[in-house]
Amino acid sequence: MKKSVLIIAICLINISALAQSEKAYKAGEWFKFRIHYGWFNASYATLEVKDELYNNKEVFHIVGKGKSTGLLDLFFEVNDDYQTYISKDTQQPLYFIRKINEGGHTKDKEIFFDQNKNVARVIDNKHKTEKTFSTKKEVQDMLSVFYFLRNKIDHKTIEPGDEIVLDLFFDDENYRFKTVFLKREVVKTKFGKVKCLKFRPYVQADRIFEEEESLTFWVSDDKNKMPVKIKAELAVGSLEADLEEYKGLKNPFSAKK
Repeated sequence: MKKSVLIIAICLINISALAQSEKAYKAGEWFKFRIHYGWFNASYATLEVKDELYNNKEVFHIVGKGKSTGLLDLFFEVNDDYQTYISKDTQQPLYFIRKINEGGHTKDKEIFFDQNKNVARVIDNKHKTEKTFSTKKEVQDMLSVFYFLRNKIDHKTIEPGDEIVLDLFFDDENYRFKTVFLKREVVKTKFGKVKCLKFRPYVQADRIFEEEESLTFWVSDDKNKMPVKIKAELAVGSLEADLEEYKGLKNPFSAKK
């Protein structure tokens, strides 16, 4: 349970895309997710898009928050803060913040990206250190990549088996993620039945994930490509996240009752 919100964040990263660019989001978009083990609510997470200036450049400021609830908050407090500043011109991250407290496990890091030199300067506020790392060309962070790929998905032409491998950098490491589009599927939600695209990211099996294919997630089969549902098979059980509320969508959205 220690990394429940982080797992959801990683899930949200890995949306596949093989297509022309579509504008899938805008400032004012906001999502709220209910994260739960069966009937037991573990936490809530939100994602919000804002218009801001960063170093005199127009950027999207994305804010992701995670907070434990109910009995979990009494015995295992979760309070996570993820933020990224994305260039509107290049769709690449310029500045990333990761500040988390998960049952006493804490991190407080800032990453400054130089996309021209392919380097990242990482400040660890917890340990009072500063280091510079080489990155891949056009690298994304663990939050920005979700929004970058939403603009790339062509929900009309994507086919089962289509996959993409992405370059990510967070904390102090470069990562490669492969995600495969599985099929189209209708998902029952509190808003009604939603036509979705179903994906599976492949992750390294360890003490958290049971196997490489432990993650599955669904996004709306429309121009928004908004996350609707996420499921993770963990060593301690099955974790799910369901879209609870939304507002400020860029494109029309509908669900059937």
